[in-house]
Amino acid sequence: MILVIDIGNTNIVLGVYQDRELMHYWRISTEKNNTSDEYASTIKNLFSFHDWSFSNISGAIISSVVPPVTPALEQMIKKYFSVTPIIVGPGVKTGISINIDNPRELGADRIVNAVAAYTKYGGPLVIVDFGTATTFCAVSEKGEYLGGAIAPGIGISTEALYQKASKLPRVEIIKTKNVIGKNTVNGMQAGIYHGFCGQIDRIVELMKKELGGKIKVIATGGLAELIAGDSKMIDMIDPFLTLEGLLYIYERNLR
Repeated sequence: MILVIDIGNTNIVLGVYQDRELMHYWRISTEKNNTSDEYASTIKNLFSFHDWSFSNISGAIISSVVPPVTPALEQMIKKYFSVTPIIVGPGVKTGISINIDNPRELGADRIVNAVAAYTKYGGPLVIVDFGTATTFCAVSEKGEYLGGAIAPGIGISTEALYQKASKLPRVEIIKTKNVIGKNTVNGMQAGIYHGFCGQIDRIVELMKKELGGKIKVIATGGLAELIAGDSKMIDMIDPFLTLEGLLYIYERNLR
């Protein structure tokens, strides 16, 4: 059983694979001040629902865009699972080449997504990841990571609207029937939902023009299913793209 961990700014997503099958996954809050022991306690509780123990895990891999949290998870895995995790970064074999100005500044999650998407669907393709930020990644037909775009995520944009505008409330992000809202909440929901659908389609449309050829567009991340329903550009939703990419990279580095 292989433990895969993606450390994001808002959430840490963990998954356990056995024989390439995702047995289960969990999403927990990213807590920058948690110790390795605190993370171990949380994971032990999650494992207990499936009658698993730490000894069931024979390997682990971590991708992270939150450097302060990475050492705690790495230490936790070494201490409690008795394995040394692979940390996605320089020196780790991914199977794709990174063709941008400074490859070291590229987020590990974007590399992992590109590996998974190219392995599963081939190229050229565009990956849209709905996370704390909404990221757009372009991969060539030859498997080259070409770059992309980064926009504020839906969640943090909505929260900023609440925090910075005194009379606007927090709202649930939902698809609205009409764009013309009859009250403040409906108006905010319409602007957020349809505004982000338009953002996605516009950025992807321009990226497809730059790439040329027949482009596949893959969406992943927490709000992918919500937004993709009204997107004209997204071809398919792959909710476990990042976890699968971690598994592929883990296997590639065992050879």
